[in-house]
Amino acid sequence: MSIFFCGDMHGSFAHIIQAVHDHRPGAIVLLGDLQAPRPLEVELAEILDKTAVWFIHGNHDTDSEADHDHLFGSRLAGRNLHGRVETVAGVRIAGLGGVFRSRVWSPPGPAHFASREDFVARAGKGNRWRGGLPLKHRSTIFPADIDRLAQERAEVLVTHEAPSSHPHGFAAIDELARRLRAGRSFHGHHHDSLDYSSNWDALGVQARGVGFRGIMDLEGRVIRAGDFDDKARRVGIVKIQIAAAPKVSSKS
Repeated sequence: MSIFFCGDMHGSFAHIIQAVHDHRPGAIVLLGDLQAPRPLEVELAEILDKTAVWFIHGNHDTDSEADHDHLFGSRLAGRNLHGRVETVAGVRIAGLGGVFRSRVWSPPGPAHFASREDFVARAGKGNRWRGGLPLKHRSTIFPADIDRLAQERAEVLVTHEAPSSHPHGFAAIDELARRLRAGRSFHGHHHDSLDYSSNWDALGVQARGVGFRGIMDLEGRVIRAGDFDDKARRVGIVKIQIAAAPKVSSKS
């Protein structure tokens, strides 16, 4: 059965609902920055009996309490792939939601906090939200997140952050894919449909970026072009090759 990987939605789900009606995939995986205006099960109620819904969160999913609660407090909260491996439409998929933030960790530099528990223990009470991590850092990647996930095995890795072939990507994502022995990966966050095939040998994984409100299938075929893809991109996936060393981003 087919799996659709859906790029940053930022509050709009009509295109996903339409794609499910048109193609009937076995599952959809939302790649972060959902920012659902209502609880996720309400936004996707029309297709919940037609496909399996999975997701990872992005950095903007903790911009506000509503963004957070409509996702993490929804009836679909248990479908968050972050930090785990699940069999989705017959494929083992690992998920890493969120972004690297320099306040916590911007690899390859040293981490200031190893885990969520470490952060909360060292944060003042005034910095806590609902008794735990500050709201913003509910979408921050900690070293412990990667260390735990890397003990698993998966065929596909989905992340919000990009691998090192992207100008603002991270080698830590490449290494995670290798440790998982994942042959393919998909990411969101940067709003462009990207094919890193020229770098696949170096990455050790077939990595692709999914555009803003774009949709790709497991083979990397564009089901729906991203809203920001130009006309040239609409005939396929842009191939990207980074000749210089990749930049390290602390983008939040």
